[in-house]
Amino acid sequence: MSAVVSLSDWKSRADNLPFRTQAFIDGQYVDAASGKTFDNLSPIDGRVLARVAECDNEDIDRAVKAARRAFDSGAWSRMAPAGRKRVMLKFSELIRNNLEELALTETLDMGKPIRDALAIDVKNSAACIAWYAEAVDKMYDEVAPTPDSALALITREPLGVVGAVVPWNFPLMMAAWKLGPALATGNSVVLKPAEQSPLTALRVAELAMEAGLPEGVLNVVPGYGETAGQALGRHPDVDAVAFTGSAEVGKLFLKYSGESNMKQVSLECGGKTPNIILADAPDLEVASKAAADAIFFNQGEVCNAGSRLIVDRAVKDQVLEKIVEIGRTRQPGDPLDPDTVMGAMVDEVQMKRVLEYISSGEQGGASLALGGKRAREDSGGYYIEPTVFDNVDNDMKIAREEIFGPVLSVLSVDNIEDALAMGNKSNYGLAAAIWTRDISKAHKAARALRAGTVWVNCFDHGDISVPFGGYKQSGFGRDKSLHAMEKYTQLKTTWVHLG
Repeated sequence: MSAVVSLSDWKSRADNLPFRTQAFIDGQYVDAASGKTFDNLSPIDGRVLARVAECDNEDIDRAVKAARRAFDSGAWSRMAPAGRKRVMLKFSELIRNNLEELALTETLDMGKPIRDALAIDVKNSAACIAWYAEAVDKMYDEVAPTPDSALALITREPLGVVGAVVPWNFPLMMAAWKLGPALATGNSVVLKPAEQSPLTALRVAELAMEAGLPEGVLNVVPGYGETAGQALGRHPDVDAVAFTGSAEVGKLFLKYSGESNMKQVSLECGGKTPNIILADAPDLEVASKAAADAIFFNQGEVCNAGSRLIVDRAVKDQVLEKIVEIGRTRQPGDPLDPDTVMGAMVDEVQMKRVLEYISSGEQGGASLALGGKRAREDSGGYYIEPTVFDNVDNDMKIAREEIFGPVLSVLSVDNIEDALAMGNKSNYGLAAAIWTRDISKAHKAARALRAGTVWVNCFDHGDISVPFGGYKQSGFGRDKSLHAMEKYTQLKTTWVHLG
């Protein structure tokens, strides 16, 4: 149905779309205790979408207390796994049933193309919740191989209250990656969405309650990182924080943990993914298109974006020509247009940040092969052209730091050894890719690359069944897969002396 909705139809719906703007605490929508709100702007045109509750310490404390009461009551934490499964499957169904509303909200809130919000963000969020629902009653505990005189049980128990802090690039999907395993394992959650994109989180809290989630199990507290985020990170009754965002803020959560109750912290802190194309790649046309998609998808606002293209000098010109050709067809458009493939930067701050990086690349001596400018300025929104730099040195700022925009750095090498060394010369280690038809090279490269995920002859492939997370300053702990459930549980040994 949504495939035939026109631009004018989406705009009409947008004009009449209601938003939930209050915090969601203990099963109810409430104003911030201070009464404060902040303007939530749409990056599509810069207009104020809504004025959202600006939560701070007092609101976080209210939410944590509600989450703790819910956990201690056992209404969710001690519910039979099959019961939690039923509720979560209903939650997933309600997300799917509200596909178009949630997709439109996501597009208006953070500027991504409506086609992607429909086909990727909301559908994958629902699928994630359903996957963990299906997993929860299939996880077994253990019996240790003890002598006959003892029985040792090894069980996994929920941690308690989990603080989930999610970014603005995939607001609903990143929330689902935390909520799925945290709720499935019986925890209560206090979710702090990014201040740039709080609207879908506030809406799905209502859907979770409609599905049967007990009051207080899921709380949503919008607000700024330095107030609401810090309060959540420092709260002495939060047992764990799961964070996705920048390395700079991730380090703050480690500090907050050490200065409070040593709460468990898991971090996914971005990357600077090396996408290595060797001269013997199976199909340079396919590799080049994948390289373009790897940096232009979601306006480059992707933690594992292929922002460093490391390519064999023998085929570099051929690959670069194809990427530039593709980039010219990926110009930003109105995100509500079903034909748009590249939308807006999330806000003016991020747009200016990306433009500053582009200026740094030009001043540093890299060659601008495509783009480099703001686009659609008369719309009032925040758009940047697909941008490609050639002749980049790996020590340049644009090759070292995460830009989080549609900016590609092309680096040339003469052999695989140099490619791997260059790929690993980074503070980050979230993902990497290698293109070669030589299976031995592929295996050796996968082992050598210091990254949480290595793609061979593809880019950004995977599904909910495989873990996602990184090495080095990309953080630690994993989202997705059964492994994600480990960070929301605590191992307990019960040793029974049989005499």
